[in-house]
Order: sequence, then C-alpha cells, then structure tokens
Amino acid sequence: MATLTGTAGQARLPDGAAEQNEDLPSLASSSELLSSLESHPDVVSWINDVLGVTQGPSDVERSTALTELDRRVSHLVGTLEIASEDTSAQVDRLIEDISRGASRLTYDLHFMRESALSLQGTLQNVEGKSKSSLGPETDAALERLHYLDIVKRNMEATREVLREAESWSTLESDVTSLLGEKSYEKAAERLSEASKSMAVFENTPEYESRRTLMVSLQNQLEASLSSALVAAVNSQDVAVCRNYFSIFRNIQRESEFRNYYYGSRRGPLVEQWQSARLRDCDTSSPVDQSSLTFASFLPTFYQAFLAILQTERTSVPAIFPDPRPTLSALITSTLSALQPSFAQRLEAMSTYYGATALAQLITAYRATEDFANNTDKIMEKVSYATPVTSGDQKGSGHLRRRSSARMSMSMSRRAGSHRASISGTGALAPPALDWDQELFEPFVDFQTDYGTLETRLLEDCLKETLSGDGRGRIDHARLLRERAVDIFGVAEEAIARCMAFTHGYGVSGLVQAVDRLISTFADASKEEILSRRSGQSGQSLSASASGEDLSDLDYTAEDWADIQALLHFLEAVRTLLERTVLFEGKLRSTIVQVSTTLRHARDDPTSLYLSGASKGKLQLLMQSTLNSAELHELLNKVDPEPSSQPPSRGDSFLAPTPPTPDARRSPRSFAVPHPSLAAAPPLLVAARIAISDLAKTCQQALQDTILSPLHKYLASYASSSLWSATGDPKAKRPLAGGSALSEVQVPTFSLSPSSTMQHVAEGLLNLPRLFEVYADDDALAFSLETLPFVSAELLRGLAEPTPPAEASLSSSGLSHARRSPSLSLKAMPGASGSPIPPPTLTPEAVSAAWLSSLGLSLVSRLTEDVLPRIPKLTPGGAAQLASDLGYLTNIVMALNVESPELEKWREWVDVDDTAGRQKLKEAREALGPGEKDDTVMATVAKLRGWS
Repeated sequence: MATLTGTAGQARLPDGAAEQNEDLPSLASSSELLSSLESHPDVVSWINDVLGVTQGPSDVERSTALTELDRRVSHLVGTLEIASEDTSAQVDRLIEDISRGASRLTYDLHFMRESALSLQGTLQNVEGKSKSSLGPETDAALERLHYLDIVKRNMEATREVLREAESWSTLESDVTSLLGEKSYEKAAERLSEASKSMAVFENTPEYESRRTLMVSLQNQLEASLSSALVAAVNSQDVAVCRNYFSIFRNIQRESEFRNYYYGSRRGPLVEQWQSARLRDCDTSSPVDQSSLTFASFLPTFYQAFLAILQTERTSVPAIFPDPRPTLSALITSTLSALQPSFAQRLEAMSTYYGATALAQLITAYRATEDFANNTDKIMEKVSYATPVTSGDQKGSGHLRRRSSARMSMSMSRRAGSHRASISGTGALAPPALDWDQELFEPFVDFQTDYGTLETRLLEDCLKETLSGDGRGRIDHARLLRERAVDIFGVAEEAIARCMAFTHGYGVSGLVQAVDRLISTFADASKEEILSRRSGQSGQSLSASASGEDLSDLDYTAEDWADIQALLHFLEAVRTLLERTVLFEGKLRSTIVQVSTTLRHARDDPTSLYLSGASKGKLQLLMQSTLNSAELHELLNKVDPEPSSQPPSRGDSFLAPTPPTPDARRSPRSFAVPHPSLAAAPPLLVAARIAISDLAKTCQQALQDTILSPLHKYLASYASSSLWSATGDPKAKRPLAGGSALSEVQVPTFSLSPSSTMQHVAEGLLNLPRLFEVYADDDALAFSLETLPFVSAELLRGLAEPTPPAEASLSSSGLSHARRSPSLSLKAMPGASGSPIPPPTLTPEAVSAAWLSSLGLSLVSRLTEDVLPRIPKLTPGGAAQLASDLGYLTNIVMALNVESPELEKWREWVDVDDTAGRQKLKEAREALGPGEKDDTVMATVAKLRGWS
C-alpha cells in the first residue's frame, strides 16, 4: 500500500472513468476481481491496476480525479470486506465439517484399506481370466472400432461447420424476407442461431465482416420493432410485451428493451415533475394561486409514482424473469431522469426558506419515507409472487451494472454491503436492490449539515421569542419564565427533528445547537439585566416586611422595587436552571436510546434496524460524516460501553449501561436535585456557564442596589478636606500660660470617625435587618458560589454547624428546611473524583454568606477604587483615615468579615512619617530580584510623600 499512498496526491483516472463506472472489474464481477489477484506479483500492483491509477493530472483535473479515486477505493474496500467475510464463513464451515468427520476418519481409513485389498484381489482374478480369453484378433477389432468412432465424430463436426457456413451465406436474405413478412420471432431465432456460430470464425479474416453483418441485422430488427414495442408498452399489452422481450433477448438486446420499457413507463411522472409550478423552488417564475410548495407537491408526486408501481406489480412478473430488480431499476431510472433533479429542488427550497428550511426538509423527508415504506410492501408482494432463482440473481447483477453509472460516490461506497455472498452462500436471499439509496441520497448533504440547519432554526426561534417584548415597564422575572417556556418547547421539538431527520446520527449537532440556544438566551437575558431599571412599581418593602419598620434605611422607592424585582429574577434564573436540568435528562435519555440502537445494529447489522428505517437509508447515514468519531465519543460519554461495567451486570444487550439518574427521583428532598449527583458529566456545558453568569450578574446587580446608599457616601470620600488637614494630632500640645504647668505636655486622645464613615458603618449594621425580611426566600440561597468574594470553604464552614432540619425553627415556630443553596453551576466535565453534593444551609447561614459578600464588596470598592483616589495625606489626614479604617474594621468584623487589604491600609496610614519611611526602606530592601512593591505600601508612600 506504500505505492498507493505515495501516489494518492498525483493519481489520475483514465479519461471517461467517471462516466463509465461499469469499466471497474469490481462492478462487473466481484469473483473475477478477486481471481485476478492471482496474476499479479504483489498486492500493490494489483490495487493500482484495479483502480486504474495513472500519473500526472493537471491542477484542474486533480480534484475530480481524487474524488473518483476515493469512490473506487471505497468500493474496492467494500468488496474485499465481503470476500473476507465469505472466506471466514467457509473456513468456519470447513472446521466444523472436519471436526465432525475426524472421529470417523480412522474407521473410514480402515474400511478403505480393506476395500482396496479386496478390490485388488478381484482385479487380479479378472485380469487373469481376460488374458486367457482375448486373442490378437479381438485386439485388432477393438482398435478398428476406436478409429471409426474418431472418424465419425470429426465428420459430424465438419458437417456442422459447413452447415453454419451455408447458413451465413443466406442469413441476410432470410432475415430481410422475414422482416418483410413481419415474422419477427423467426427472424430473432435465425439471428440467435447465427450468433452462436460466431465463435467458429474467430481469428479468421471473415470474423469482422460477419460481426458487422450481425449487428446490422439486429439493428434492422430492433428498428422494425421499436414503434410497435412503444405502442405495446403504452397500451400495457402484457402478452405482446412478453413476446417482444423474448425477441430482444434472443438478439442480445435485452438492455435496449428495458430502456424502451422504463422510458415509456416513467414518461408521465417525468412530465408531472417538470410541469409542476413550485413557488419555493422556481423563484424565477411568477407566483400565482395555482403554484404549490415543494413539500405539498411531493406527496402528490409520490402517490402517482405508487400508482404506477402498483400497476407494474402485476405486469412486470409476467414480462421479466426478475421482477424485483426490474422494479428497482424502474425506480432508479425514473429518479435519474427527473429535471431539475431531486437534489436541485431540495437545494432551491432550502435557499428559499433560509433559517426555517429544516422544517420543510423534514416534511419532504417524511413524505419520502412513506413512499419508501409503501414501495417496500410492493417489493415484498412481488417477491412472493415470483420466487427468487439463480436467473434472478444474474439479472440483478446485469441491472446493477447498468445503473452503476448513475450511482453517486456515497451509493457506490455502500453497494457491496448487502450483495449476495461471493462464495455463493445465501443464494436463497432476495437480491440487494439500490432504489432506496437512490431515493434518499439527495437528503444526505442536508443530513450531514443537520447541526448547522438546526442551529439556524433555533436562532430564528430565539430571535422571534426575544422580539416579543412588551412596552413600558417590564417584569423581567415573569418575562424570563415565559420565554423559558417557549425556548424549552423549541428545544424539545429539536429532539424530535433530530430523530426524524437523522435517526439519531445527528445527536452531536443537536447537543451543540441546543447548548448554543440556551446559552444565547441566558446571555441575552444578562444583557437586559445589565441595561435594566426595574419595571416594578414603587412598592415599599415595608409592605411585606411583617411589621418591620425599615423606613429609616436610605433607600428610595425605586431601590425597594429594584431589590424585589432582582430577587424575583434570581428565583426565575433558578427555575431556568431547573428546566435545563430536566431537559438535559430528556436529552440524555434520547442519546442512550440512540447509543443502544447503534450498538445493536453494529453487532448484528443484518437483522436490527431503526424502526421505520430502510436498509439503504441507514447505509447512507452510516457512511456519512454524521457517523463520526465525535458522535461515538458523545455516545460513550453518556452511555459507556457495557464492557466497562462489572461482570455481574449480565448480558450486555439486556443491561448495557447503569440507569441514567433521573432528576425527579433523587433521594434528597430538594425540588430539583443537585445535577452532580448524576454520574455522567453535564451535556449542556455552555448553557450552564451562561446561566451561572446570568445568576452572577443578577447577584451583582442586587448587591449594587443594596449598597447604592453606601456607594453614594463613598463617592465624595476621596475628595474630603480632612485628608489635607494641618497639624499632627499625635503630637503633644503644651498648656496655655507661662506658669510651670505650661511645660506639661498633654497627650491627644484618638480621633472620632468622620461623618461619612459613620453613615457607611450605620448602613452596614442595618443590612442584617434587611435580610431578616427575606430570610425564607429561596432565591437568596441560589448559586451562592457565584457571589462575589464567597469561597467554597466559607460555604462549607457555614454548613458545618447546621442542625437537623426538624430542629431548625423559624421565628414563627414552624420547621423550615431551605433548598440546596446551589445547583452547582460550576460542575464541569473532567472534575477529579466523584462529585460532592453541596451543603444544605439554614436561612441564617445564607444571610451570613450574603452579608459577608456585601461587606467584602464594599471594602473592596473602598480599598481598590476610593482610597487610591485620595490626592494627598497630611499627618492629620492620615490620623483621621486611620481612625475611619479602624472603625470600619470593627464594624465589618461584627458581620464576620475579615479583609487583609483593609487591615493593611489601616496599618500603613497609622504610622508616623519617621516610622513609615523606615518601614518602607526595610520592605524594599527585603524585596527579591524582579519583585515589585506592595500595592498598598506604594500607594500610601506616594500619598504621604515618603518616596
């Protein structure tokens, strides 16, 4: 194969090979192809000779040559696979026969030895008696009889040759006179007899002239019968057609008779196809009321096609010896004669409908499937009417050679998988027919692009869903729930479309398309939240605060409404994730079903097929690019091979995989269980990430609204005049007057926090009151791991002291068990070890997580955005800032918040100039090569003028 591989880039097929597929030995006779291997010195030369490889194609011809070479290689591989299977079957039968006969071999040998000895004795006795009874006269008589017998046979052969030569001398006149008398049967018989003697004249000068004469007389006979034949076929005169068929077969013109017959029978169908006015295929013609869509025209066309096949079901067996291959050839010739072709009209229809073309393609595909099912029934009835014989097998091969020129690359690649065995086994099976491959082949390109078509359709549906927004104020939470209903309805329809159009081979594209749909929907919802202002009315929170007086909090009516709207939206995001998990379960079940079916078909390809699917249709799908490594990787990920299960699982066909975890049957008490409880990784990874980002965006927006009054206080904090105050509050002040007491230095007490910091601290201390209102709201417990500055360690720490659910009492005395704080949006494939279910947090723990996140968010804004914008720090300003930061540190610690950055700021601004410069010098000397100054240290040094 080295030579074949090395020349693949330069291979060029002989001229006309693409139009004459019958030149391939593999198409003419598989047995002859395999026997030709004996005459070649090695396998490489045999392969190159079979493929007809030459050298030196031009750049223009290289693509066509490589395509034709790929088609031939694929067909050769199929033929070799069949031969290998047949050889293996023969070897198995030989082994079985030898095993059965080995036990009797000793007895048979002994019996043969005894019989041989007995025969030897008998022959010796006969020989002795014959020698004594025969004399010289008898020998001479026998020799004379033998000589006379030879002379007689030679004379008879000479007589036949002379008789044939005499018949050729009058052949032309005899046939001409018979044609004039319209004795077509006798003329055909005369030509048939003459053709049998053509072998006598081989390798003689008269051979070409007699062959030319024979062809000329056959053409005259065919021309004389052509008009009468067409009339008989059109009038469906079975007896006359049968008579004409025998005449054409006698003169070796059976293929021409079939061409006449097929052309006459398909004429009305071709005319109906060409005259159809289709507004979605013939865009150049004007649209009127009588024009149809292709999807509505196709069932009518198939109905007319079935009517002809039903008529031919009784006519064909009475005319042809091989009715099933004949009907198959009639179907393929009709489909090949359609102008414009089936594929061209599908392409025009797809272009016309654009993003929604997939729905129309599925409608046409289902109509084609119905036609194929009805045609299968007709074929089955024909096989019952006429038993399959060896002659039918031969006829089938003849028809296949004639139709091979019309077979596409994908068809020829699969034609060998269902042929009769080369060794002759299985001769009782019906011959393989290729009409269904010809029928479904125009859909293969669209099935291959199923993922793209589905993505375009889903994007169009998403665009339509998002465009139906209301005017004015919008309830984003309600809108998200309503849109989710439409989105997941479309996604479930996508599963049905995938199974209907690709029979499961397109599940890889389905997963990608649905994943893209949900993730795009979540991203669009996130953009709306980022640009939102709550559509809720100015409802006060105190209305639902169970009597709590929150009027002293610095929130406007719009802030209260925004908080409630964002909480409702966060709950809607939780519902969106729950629907995603449930849909993922349905999608996983579909993939498991497809995996099981494909594995059964792989293990037993002759007896197991998808429901309602013909063999030819499945062969096209199996050999298409849909049956890719990506598909099998997905199937193995969702439904691993049975061999990976423990041996005690039993028969792999009965229990190929463990049952897929069902979200509705989780042992936990949550409304929707944690998806990581399922052993298999999530399918909709991008969707989960997008929903996680949506939840995070909503949480961030909610935090910004809750902290908005504090942000307003901090907005002017950096520009306060306190930072440029003169004097050093830490210096000791002398007493007034000139007495001795004036020499006593009175220390200065610590400064009070600024009014701005006092307002910020009061706002932080009021946050627990705000969260008491929503203590029982499950929205706060959703996706806690996406809260800013909240780590998994913090959540585990909050969950550890959680008491049992029955012991956790709310303020009203009723038991309360909060749902899982997160659906683990972060769970992604490839995580090491088995997934750990998230902890169940109490309402107090959830509030603590939110307060910690809010406190750290505020501190982070202060240390990263506000403090670095201070223009300058005098010693007095530094003392005031240290007092403020120390006060804030105590407040956030009361909320169980610790911020190393805040503490670092407090420490650096609290030192005086002398100690600060010394610490800065020591810190910089301790830096290693390539290390940079601490950000807080460098910022404070700049503000205080130390550097």
